[in-house]
Amino acid sequence: MASRGEKMVRLDAHFPQQVQIDAYGDGGFRFADMSHRGSLLCLPSGIYGWGPTQFDDIADDDLVPVLREAAQIEVLLIGAGDRLLPFAEARKAPFREQGIMVDSMSTGAALRTYNVLLNEDRAVACALIAVE
Repeated sequence: MASRGEKMVRLDAHFPQQVQIDAYGDGGFRFADMSHRGSLLCLPSGIYGWGPTQFDDIADDDLVPVLREAAQIEVLLIGAGDRLLPFAEARKAPFREQGIMVDSMSTGAALRTYNVLLNEDRAVACALIAVE
């Protein structure tokens, strides 16, 4: 349980399909007439609450769900927060082996690109760090 003043984030939150992300900021996102506080992992199987709160917090284990759905993903966009931060080339290797291109950019740019690709029925996934 979160103490008074502490943010509570449900990491088990799941919306069972991919949908456009309507807005972001204030530490969260709006989609499907709902809001979610915290970071998101958007996969073909749906949208999930995601643990990392900063780009540097993203561990390989945090991206395992992407590899589980690799057969349905061509592009993984990583929203790094307020600014573009490069995702290490060495960390891209497991995704390349599965035929997934990885691109890192600011969270705003990543969600806009995600929305465009989703609208084009492209096989896209994204990992979005929430920004204030």
